Amino acid sequence: MATTNDIKNGTVLNLDGQLWNVIEFQHVKPGKGGAFVRTKLRNVLSGKVVDKTFNAGTKIDTATVDRRDYQYLYKDGADYVFMDTDTYDQIHVSAETVGNAANFMLENQTILIALHDGNPLYVELPPSVVLEITYTEPGLQGDRSSAGTKPATVETGYEIQVPLFLETGTKVKVDTRDGSYLGRVND
Repeated sequence: MATTNDIKNGTVLNLDGQLWNVIEFQHVKPGKGGAFVRTKLRNVLSGKVVDKTFNAGTKIDTATVDRRDYQYLYKDGADYVFMDTDTYDQIHVSAETVGNAANFMLENQTILIALHDGNPLYVELPPSVVLEITYTEPGLQGDRSSAGTKPATVETGYEIQVPLFLETGTKVKVDTRDGSYLGRVND
Protein backbone atom coordinates (compact mmCIF):
# COMPACT_ATOMS: atom_id res chain seq x y z
CA MET A 1 0.00 0.00 0.00
CA ALA A 2 1.20 3.46 -0.92
CA THR A 3 -0.05 6.88 0.11
CA THR A 4 -1.13 9.85 -1.97
CA ASN A 5 2.38 11.29 -1.46
CA ASP A 6 3.69 8.54 -3.79
CA ILE A 7 1.49 9.54 -6.75
CA LYS A 8 3.45 10.40 -9.89
CA ASN A 9 2.57 10.68 -13.58
CA GLY A 10 2.37 7.18 -15.05
CA THR A 11 1.52 5.50 -11.73
CA VAL A 12 -1.22 2.87 -12.12
CA LEU A 13 -3.79 2.78 -9.31
CA ASN A 14 -6.18 -0.06 -8.49
CA LEU A 15 -9.48 1.63 -7.58
CA ASP A 16 -12.60 -0.51 -7.04
CA GLY A 17 -11.09 -3.39 -9.02
CA GLN A 18 -10.27 -1.24 -12.07
CA LEU A 19 -6.86 0.01 -13.18
CA TRP A 20 -6.39 3.76 -13.63
CA ASN A 21 -3.31 5.49 -15.05
CA VAL A 22 -2.35 8.88 -13.51
CA ILE A 23 -2.14 11.49 -16.29
CA GLU A 24 -1.78 14.57 -14.08
CA PHE A 25 -1.58 15.23 -10.38
CA GLN A 26 -1.35 18.29 -8.16
CA HIS A 27 -0.73 18.52 -4.42
CA VAL A 28 -2.91 21.34 -3.03
CA LYS A 29 -2.48 22.91 0.41
CA PRO A 30 -5.17 25.51 0.89
CA GLY A 31 -4.80 28.15 3.59
CA LYS A 32 -7.78 26.71 5.42
CA GLY A 33 -8.51 22.99 5.79
CA GLY A 34 -6.45 19.91 5.07
CA ALA A 35 -4.18 19.29 2.11
CA PHE A 36 -5.38 17.12 -0.76
CA VAL A 37 -4.21 15.68 -4.08
CA ARG A 38 -6.14 16.48 -7.25
CA THR A 39 -5.61 13.90 -10.03
CA LYS A 40 -6.67 13.23 -13.60
CA LEU A 41 -6.97 9.48 -14.21
CA ARG A 42 -7.38 7.42 -17.40
CA ASN A 43 -9.00 3.99 -17.24
CA VAL A 44 -6.41 1.58 -18.64
CA LEU A 45 -8.94 -0.64 -20.43
CA SER A 46 -11.65 1.77 -21.62
CA GLY A 47 -9.59 4.97 -22.00
CA LYS A 48 -12.18 7.02 -20.06
CA VAL A 49 -10.67 10.07 -18.30
CA VAL A 50 -11.96 11.22 -14.89
CA ASP A 51 -10.93 13.73 -12.22
CA LYS A 52 -10.53 12.38 -8.68
CA THR A 53 -9.48 14.07 -5.46
CA PHE A 54 -7.77 12.28 -2.55
CA ASN A 55 -7.13 13.60 0.96
CA ALA A 56 -3.40 13.96 1.66
CA GLY A 57 -1.87 10.89 3.29
CA THR A 58 -4.73 8.57 2.26
CA LYS A 59 -3.64 5.01 1.54
CA ILE A 60 -4.05 3.98 -2.10
CA ASP A 61 -3.57 0.66 -3.84
CA THR A 62 -1.02 0.82 -6.63
CA ALA A 63 -0.91 -1.89 -9.29
CA THR A 64 2.36 -3.31 -10.54
CA VAL A 65 2.51 -2.77 -14.26
CA ASP A 66 5.44 -4.19 -16.17
CA ARG A 67 6.28 -2.04 -19.21
CA ARG A 68 8.60 -3.84 -21.61
CA ASP A 69 9.82 -3.58 -25.18
CA TYR A 70 8.37 -6.14 -27.55
CA GLN A 71 8.99 -6.69 -31.23
CA TYR A 72 5.90 -6.85 -33.43
CA LEU A 73 6.10 -10.06 -35.48
CA TYR A 74 2.84 -10.61 -37.40
CA LYS A 75 -0.95 -10.61 -37.28
CA ASP A 76 -2.51 -14.00 -36.52
CA GLY A 77 -6.26 -13.90 -37.20
CA ALA A 78 -7.70 -11.32 -34.81
CA ASP A 79 -4.59 -11.30 -32.59
CA TYR A 80 -1.22 -9.62 -32.96
CA VAL A 81 1.90 -11.60 -32.07
CA PHE A 82 4.76 -9.87 -30.24
CA MET A 83 8.12 -11.21 -29.05
CA ASP A 84 9.90 -10.17 -25.85
CA THR A 85 13.27 -8.79 -26.98
CA ASP A 86 15.03 -10.18 -23.87
CA THR A 87 13.57 -13.68 -23.39
CA TYR A 88 12.27 -14.31 -26.95
CA ASP A 89 8.89 -15.38 -25.48
CA GLN A 90 5.94 -14.69 -27.77
CA ILE A 91 2.63 -13.23 -26.59
CA HIS A 92 -0.68 -12.80 -28.39
CA VAL A 93 -2.40 -9.44 -27.93
CA SER A 94 -6.04 -8.98 -28.95
CA ALA A 95 -7.08 -6.42 -31.56
CA GLU A 96 -9.13 -4.56 -28.89
CA THR A 97 -6.00 -4.09 -26.74
CA VAL A 98 -3.89 -2.94 -29.70
CA GLY A 99 -6.63 -0.53 -30.87
CA ASN A 100 -5.63 2.27 -33.24
CA ALA A 101 -1.94 1.43 -32.83
CA ALA A 102 -2.43 -1.24 -35.52
CA ASN A 103 -2.64 1.56 -38.10
CA PHE A 104 1.01 2.49 -37.45
CA MET A 105 2.70 -0.85 -36.65
CA LEU A 106 5.19 -2.41 -39.04
CA GLU A 107 6.64 -5.90 -38.72
CA ASN A 108 9.86 -6.05 -36.64
CA GLN A 109 9.09 -2.66 -35.05
CA THR A 110 9.86 -2.30 -31.31
CA ILE A 111 6.76 -1.39 -29.30
CA LEU A 112 6.21 -0.85 -25.56
CA ILE A 113 3.56 -3.13 -24.01
CA ALA A 114 2.25 -2.72 -20.46
CA LEU A 115 1.46 -6.00 -18.68
CA HIS A 116 -0.39 -6.57 -15.39
CA ASP A 117 -0.27 -10.12 -14.00
CA GLY A 118 0.84 -11.34 -17.43
CA ASN A 119 -2.16 -9.78 -19.22
CA PRO A 120 -1.48 -7.06 -21.82
CA LEU A 121 -3.18 -3.80 -20.81
CA TYR A 122 -2.22 -1.44 -23.62
CA VAL A 123 0.26 -0.90 -26.44
CA GLU A 124 2.32 2.28 -26.51
CA LEU A 125 3.87 3.53 -29.74
CA PRO A 126 6.52 6.21 -30.12
CA PRO A 127 5.05 9.69 -30.75
CA SER A 128 5.79 9.42 -34.48
CA VAL A 129 6.68 6.71 -37.02
CA VAL A 130 8.10 6.75 -40.52
CA LEU A 131 5.88 5.06 -43.13
CA GLU A 132 6.07 4.80 -46.90
CA ILE A 133 3.19 5.96 -49.10
CA THR A 134 2.01 2.97 -51.15
CA TYR A 135 -0.67 4.77 -53.15
CA THR A 136 -1.79 8.32 -53.76
CA GLU A 137 -3.38 10.14 -56.69
CA PRO A 138 -1.17 12.58 -58.59
CA GLY A 139 -1.66 16.09 -57.22
CA LEU A 140 -3.02 18.74 -59.54
CA GLN A 141 -1.21 22.06 -59.14
CA GLY A 142 -4.28 24.28 -59.56
CA ASP A 143 -6.59 22.23 -57.30
CA ARG A 144 -6.84 24.09 -53.99
CA SER A 145 -10.44 23.27 -53.10
CA SER A 146 -9.29 20.84 -50.37
CA ALA A 147 -6.73 23.14 -48.68
CA GLY A 148 -3.83 21.60 -50.55
CA THR A 149 -4.07 18.05 -49.21
CA LYS A 150 -5.02 14.70 -50.70
CA PRO A 151 -5.60 11.21 -49.28
CA ALA A 152 -2.66 8.79 -49.30
CA THR A 153 -2.48 5.14 -48.25
CA VAL A 154 0.62 4.19 -46.22
CA GLU A 155 2.26 0.74 -46.08
CA THR A 156 0.13 -0.37 -43.09
CA GLY A 157 -3.06 0.22 -45.12
CA TYR A 158 -4.04 3.33 -43.13
CA GLU A 159 -5.15 6.44 -45.04
CA ILE A 160 -3.79 9.87 -44.07
CA GLN A 161 -4.02 13.38 -45.55
CA VAL A 162 -0.80 14.62 -47.18
CA PRO A 163 0.22 17.72 -49.19
CA LEU A 164 -0.41 17.65 -52.95
CA PHE A 165 3.28 17.44 -53.95
CA LEU A 166 3.89 14.01 -52.35
CA GLU A 167 4.01 10.96 -54.59
CA THR A 168 3.79 7.17 -54.21
CA GLY A 169 6.99 5.76 -52.67
CA THR A 170 7.74 8.82 -50.53
CA LYS A 171 8.54 8.21 -46.84
CA VAL A 172 6.60 10.42 -44.42
CA LYS A 173 6.59 10.98 -40.68
CA VAL A 174 3.15 10.34 -39.12
CA ASP A 175 1.89 11.33 -35.65
CA THR A 176 0.70 8.12 -33.92
CA ARG A 177 -1.74 9.94 -31.63
CA ASP A 178 -4.03 11.37 -34.33
CA GLY A 179 -2.66 10.07 -37.65
CA SER A 180 -1.65 13.48 -38.94
CA TYR A 181 1.14 14.13 -41.45
CA LEU A 182 4.25 15.63 -39.81
CA GLY A 183 6.67 15.89 -42.72
CA ARG A 184 8.61 14.18 -45.47
CA VAL A 185 11.60 12.00 -44.57
CA ASN A 186 14.64 12.06 -46.84
CA ASP A 187 16.75 8.91 -46.88
